[in-house]
Amino acid sequence: MTRRRFLSLAGVGSAAVVLPLAVSAAPARAEPRLPVDPFSLGVASGDPLPDGVVLWTRLAPDPLAEDGAAGMGKWVIPVSWQVAEDERFRRVVRSGVEWATADLAYSVHAEVDGLRPGRDYWYRFRVGPWLSETGRTRTAPAAHQSQGAVNFGFVSCNNYSDGFFTAFRHLADEDLDLVVHVGDYIYEGEGHDDIGRAHLPATEIFSLTDYRIRYGQYKSDPDLRAAHARFPWVVVLDDHEVDNNWADDLDGEDSGGEAFLARRAAALQAYYENMPLRRSALPSGPDAQLYRRLRYGRLAEFNVVDTRQYRDNQACGDGRQFDCVERLDPNRTLLGAEQESWLVEGLAASEATWNVMANQIFMFQGDSEPGELQAFGMDTWDGYAASRQRLFDAIQEHDVENFVVITGDAHRSVAADLKANFDDPGSATLGTEFLGTSISSSGDGSDQDQWGLTWLAENPHLKFHNRQRGYATCRLTPEEWRTDYRVVPYVTQPDAPISTRASVYVAAGEPGIAQVEE
Repeated sequence: MTRRRFLSLAGVGSAAVVLPLAVSAAPARAEPRLPVDPFSLGVASGDPLPDGVVLWTRLAPDPLAEDGAAGMGKWVIPVSWQVAEDERFRRVVRSGVEWATADLAYSVHAEVDGLRPGRDYWYRFRVGPWLSETGRTRTAPAAHQSQGAVNFGFVSCNNYSDGFFTAFRHLADEDLDLVVHVGDYIYEGEGHDDIGRAHLPATEIFSLTDYRIRYGQYKSDPDLRAAHARFPWVVVLDDHEVDNNWADDLDGEDSGGEAFLARRAAALQAYYENMPLRRSALPSGPDAQLYRRLRYGRLAEFNVVDTRQYRDNQACGDGRQFDCVERLDPNRTLLGAEQESWLVEGLAASEATWNVMANQIFMFQGDSEPGELQAFGMDTWDGYAASRQRLFDAIQEHDVENFVVITGDAHRSVAADLKANFDDPGSATLGTEFLGTSISSSGDGSDQDQWGLTWLAENPHLKFHNRQRGYATCRLTPEEWRTDYRVVPYVTQPDAPISTRASVYVAAGEPGIAQVEE
């Protein structure tokens, strides 16, 4: 399959022509004249199924243009795509055309089916004379397939102004089936210019134009682009994609009304435009369906939850609180009633060996006050203790086995047992949580800090803590789960080396952490 043959979009394989989601009044342009490469933001794939994936790109010749249009006009532009069984595209198995419009910032979300389960594919896009880089993706195993292992990585908290995305470059060198991003893909604040990576726009962002420019800046980073092109990603947002510590219809300062709903709508639209998400996640105003479930054969089932859109406001005014009775209110919810039922029903019905919950904010109890007094953060599951207990009670009631939570947000790594009663170390262990550190947020880390030492002293269910930057990789087999905490020594300069700070093991059928190798 030569470049010229692809540029002619010959009818190779099974082709599909997909119309825009909404009819655009803009004129169609079959051969757009773009003087600059429009694939400046790279390519990505996501939400793998046994028979397909979603392929993503966004046309942006000038991704930092001040008007947010990324150097595009008002045309409806056909974008061709191909999927092949080999990197040189000699065996093309699927091809088609998607129509990119200004309404969705010329983003493309091609939902490809008809692929074979559990195998690698390569893909690319074409607009006019321009050919994108080649991405690699991998489909999920067949639903009832008994495979030897699943390997995935999970990441969070990539603040552009805080540090270089070197960890993403190392992530791209791993051998993984997929990557899960559990939130804080961008940061909405003004940031700083300490290392020459100042945010654009230079102020806090509020409008759709603002968010589009900020995504254009982040996704222009070559290390992030490399990690996206290497694996399929499963993504879900946390708070900074909208506003720090927002909750349902309230911003982080507890202001709501039309102004915040307009900001939330803009943020969710920009998120969809820039992520490899299926059309089911396309926002309707300020709402988007992001919680979902993905199965990896008989070995693993991923329950991707959304802890922002449906939660009650943070208890006791948010922040770190002592003696906050409101957090114990059984009427409060973090997931919302519908999502909570969906999660419990899915866990109860699961036939997978490992039941994974991809979650934004840590679930373990994290007392941060030395001595008998206890202090908890109200934005985490500690601020919704009754909601957490309902979930734990359901896990016990339905005999859910091998429950493992993967989490981000805290800019530190922790391995913890999940207890039926965190204040009673002798109570039943129900599962395990792996909290993963940030890619770059909070700048250069350290092996340990006083907060972490206090956590370890006050919370016996915590078995490991580290405050360096990096990511986590997980290897799942029918017998064992292993998480490797991969860390870099610095992020305020580029090209940091990578190393494994610790490996943590969980045995199938035996809830809790079996071993920590440091």
